[in-house]
Amino acid sequence: MAKLEEKETEVENKEESAEEAAIGKSLNDAISAYRKIREGKRELTEKELSDLDKECKIIEDREIIEIDPVHEPVEIKLSGKGKIQLGPPTLTRFEKARIMGARALQLSMGAPPFIEIPASAKMSLDIALEELEQRIIPIVIRRKLPNGDYQNIPISFFD
Repeated sequence: MAKLEEKETEVENKEESAEEAAIGKSLNDAISAYRKIREGKRELTEKELSDLDKECKIIEDREIIEIDPVHEPVEIKLSGKGKIQLGPPTLTRFEKARIMGARALQLSMGAPPFIEIPASAKMSLDIALEELEQRIIPIVIRRKLPNGDYQNIPISFFD
């Protein structure tokens, strides 16, 4: 039983040393490529060579991140004054189009309008536009960051 555990430990150590060797080789390859780029086709002065050696040492000493920790998306709360922190303080043209399209579909399917229907309205899109301009549609815009963090912004907070 003990010999089996020793062999497993030996195999794990060999795997770890092989991974470290591969990382070391790729790091050395990257540093060599960096040196070639910096040196170019000309001879470097003593000062430039020492600066290059310092930069390469900094690269060697960097921590290697093998596994990126999983990021849980977090809601960015609106500040006390209702300050919008993600994106412009106005609705983008894409947000406007999405809101108007969704609201026009609701109206055409029989949803009650939130405003008195203007005489100039010929289709549900005109009513949706007027509701959007008055900011009375109960819709919340969710703006996201690339890492998954988001901010929920009521339509009444936009300029």
